[in-house]
Amino acid sequence: MDELVKQALAKWPNVPHCYGWLGLDARGHWRMRDQQAQQQELPGDKIAHTALLGFINRNYDHDERGCWFFQNGPQRVYLNLEATPYIARSDPQHGFVLQTGAPLATIDAAWLCDNGALILRQGDSVAQVDDRDMAQVLASLRIDGQVAGDEALLAWLENARGNLVLLHDGKEIAVQPLAYASVPHTFGFQRAPQAE
Repeated sequence: MDELVKQALAKWPNVPHCYGWLGLDARGHWRMRDQQAQQQELPGDKIAHTALLGFINRNYDHDERGCWFFQNGPQRVYLNLEATPYIARSDPQHGFVLQTGAPLATIDAAWLCDNGALILRQGDSVAQVDDRDMAQVLASLRIDGQVAGDEALLAWLENARGNLVLLHDGKEIAVQPLAYASVPHTFGFQRAPQAE
């Protein structure tokens, strides 16, 4: 967390929290959601300002309720999450990188959801793989030692027969099936936080 943010928190500890104005989409884009976007349930405008993106990334955290927020000075700006708290993109140097720019150096566990989304976990970080990178990632999936083609993956999604693994960093990571609707509950986060 930025030092200026810590100072603002100390100076103004009781600033009301903000809900609904910021979002993270399934491709890792931070989105500003003005009143019209909120009322019409639109994703909002992509934030492109480099300094603002860096500020959000450095001050991104969660509370004990599993609600993710951006600490904007003394105010918490709670996020609407389209997918998971982090979005992972494939990266030739690190394997995967989160939307914050941090590498996902190791992968502890992986899940393939019934909608085809791949969820990765490293410690407390839970990331859905950006759908634009899935074609590349699919080449790293194996079912019972064989490259997992489209038909084999669809069959696995239907009945979860066979051992599905993700090859990453010289390791085989077991991939478990998961219903996409249960992702927030499984990993303990809220997609649309509300004021208490």
